[in-house]
Amino acid sequence: MYNIILFTIFVALKKLITILFLSVYLMSSTQLYQLLKFPQLVMHLIEHKNQNKDLNVYCFLFMHYMHEIAADNDSEKDMKLPFKVDEKDITADISIIQHYNYCELLTNPFCANATTFIFKDELFIPSSFMSNIWQPPRNC
Repeated sequence: MYNIILFTIFVALKKLITILFLSVYLMSSTQLYQLLKFPQLVMHLIEHKNQNKDLNVYCFLFMHYMHEIAADNDSEKDMKLPFKVDEKDITADISIIQHYNYCELLTNPFCANATTFIFKDELFIPSSFMSNIWQPPRNC
């Protein structure tokens, strides 16, 4: 009985954590964060409704989103409405982090002498086994 209760709690927590991570990801990498401004839209609609009793939601949205310049002279409030201004760029970056030992590079820097030259022949040491591979074919 105890295991069943723990399992149901685990399933509920797993679902809650999944929803939380998905919400954080979508809010940070898409324009869904604009939905957080929805209360400002409602408050602005109420302000306009107090000024003009005949205004409906469709006319309000048409006035604020379909026209370039709203006819209500409160542009600073209009720009705070959702989906009016793109406040951040949407980017998806994948970073590969390589760890270097920078302390070693700083304490033991590599300094080449002006008289030291490295030639190709000094670094290339052919082996007899490898050199036989690249020989032309011979008739037996």
